Amino acid sequence: MTNIVLEEIPDRVTLAVEISNCQGSCVGCHSPWLKTDVGEPLTEAAIDALIADNFGVNCFLLLGEGNDHEAVLRIADHLRTKHPTLERAIYSGRTAVEDELFEAFDYVKVGPYIAEYGPLNKETTNQRLYHHREDITPRFWHKGLENKK
Repeated sequence: MTNIVLEEIPDRVTLAVEISNCQGSCVGCHSPWLKTDVGEPLTEAAIDALIADNFGVNCFLLLGEGNDHEAVLRIADHLRTKHPTLERAIYSGRTAVEDELFEAFDYVKVGPYIAEYGPLNKETTNQRLYHHREDITPRFWHKGLENKK
């Protein structure tokens, strides 16, 4: 499944693509169907078609890593080579990721969702969003009174 999102990556119009075969085990997962092998393969041709069909996006986000680390790195490389003006982002439910993911993607989000800590817009969140290895999570905390609750 794909969607255009405006709040996942700050200041970006982002094409978000859900990746199946999730290896995470977040309690209260909002997309439990992604634990299975669903959807179509994310081939280079499919990526190019998605980008062509979504004029105006300036970021490509993988929501999850699936179970094929090398395929994720190939996707990042294809995006860098064929679509160099797009920024690349990935959301991982793991608490830490390999350096090569930080090298392959402009934005890397780590941390499983834990309800009592809340999402990125809560100062109590356990999740972190990095832009070129710089923690930019506090950029989400200005969004209003939800942090005061």
